[in-house]
Amino acid sequence: MRTPLLRGLVRWALVPVAATLAVLTAGVPGASAAADLSTVAEALREDPVYVDPAASDQLSSADAEALADKIRDADKPVFVAVLPADQPENDLFMNLRTETGITGLYAIRSGDRFGAQADSSVLPNQAVDNLVTAAESTDDPKAQLNDFVDSALRNVGGSAPSSWDSTTTDDGVPVAGLVTTGVVLAAGGAGAYALVRRRRLMHEREQRAALERLRVVVDEDITAFGEELDRLDFHPGEPGADDAMREDYEHALDAYDKAKTHMAEAEKPEHVRAVTQSLEDGRFSLARLAARREKSPLPERRPPCFFDPRHGPSVADETWTPSGGAPREVPVCADDRSRLADGRDPMVREVDTDSGRRPYWDAGPAYGPWAGGYFGGGILPGLLIGTMLGNMMAAPAYAADYGSGYGDFGTGGYEGGDVSGADFSTDDFSGGFGGGDFGGGGDFGGGF
Repeated sequence: MRTPLLRGLVRWALVPVAATLAVLTAGVPGASAAADLSTVAEALREDPVYVDPAASDQLSSADAEALADKIRDADKPVFVAVLPADQPENDLFMNLRTETGITGLYAIRSGDRFGAQADSSVLPNQAVDNLVTAAESTDDPKAQLNDFVDSALRNVGGSAPSSWDSTTTDDGVPVAGLVTTGVVLAAGGAGAYALVRRRRLMHEREQRAALERLRVVVDEDITAFGEELDRLDFHPGEPGADDAMREDYEHALDAYDKAKTHMAEAEKPEHVRAVTQSLEDGRFSLARLAARREKSPLPERRPPCFFDPRHGPSVADETWTPSGGAPREVPVCADDRSRLADGRDPMVREVDTDSGRRPYWDAGPAYGPWAGGYFGGGILPGLLIGTMLGNMMAAPAYAADYGSGYGDFGTGGYEGGDVSGADFSTDDFSGGFGGGDFGGGGDFGGGF
């Protein structure tokens, strides 16, 4: 990553070019026309802030540099474009996102209009809407953009794109290579680089440690499911077996294999969500198969038992109050339903922690992805409210470390700062000016 001093020299070296362009365009008919988005995108791939020459009265070059330095130092994929007041609104965010081709949060100020949209993998739609609403409390461009960026950097997930780490000249020669050795070794710049590097290395170590803690628990889950398959003792050719039974059994076997494969390939805690999703799916297939063999009604699709997903699909929702918490409805298996009815404690899944065995919801933030795979569909917040895990997952920084949102931990696809080209959800960037009317089935609410 370029140091602040090095970035300043790079910008200083490019000033003559920008000044020449400004002189050439001055007085030319149409010079203040709408910005060309391919030009804006090209600039954003190299720097987090772009100010169109026709909108230079909105944000000075010094203020733009300061804003860009803030974003770079935070190592977050936040893009800011200040465009002319007459910038057309039609598909503006979608086209800019496509042209730039990088997963992230995009903010645009055009005249007195301000809006933002983001890939949902880095920031949920509602969060973008809230950030925009807060920033609209001021009309001053500098204050508005800084307020928005300050809040965004505390919430957005992912890292800055690698293209921000260096700049090249038009013939491909790195500009950094043209800077003197004395500048490169400047104490302030070297210190800032070392700080960012240490922070990133620390984050990677924490991720690896969290994954190793999860690996023990997930391996227990996979083993337990394999034992269930063995106890079932189903043979596709046995008397009475039909195609529906064989399909359920095959689906359960596939889920078992997928769970093992996903765990072997997991590199971050959020990747564990794919494992527990597969196990939940497989257990439901086993429940269907058992019902078919017993000539019983097929079970409805329900989440697994909250107290221990290894208990299998739940049969009902029951009121439960955790120690020191508020009552809430949780899905329970038949055995735990009976225990609660008798006034006994449910059989809770406990895991090892530094302070001994604890319920998984009091064992630390790494268990968010694990629980998210079992309890998808948006039900997780209500289940975990008031618990240690629920409080951690509600914190703005949680998504950056363990995935974006309750039960939605990004098992694949692109993360913030990744080069994804046009491979993104158009619902995240559909629409334009108009106060949150984005159409396309999206619920973004963060536009102009």
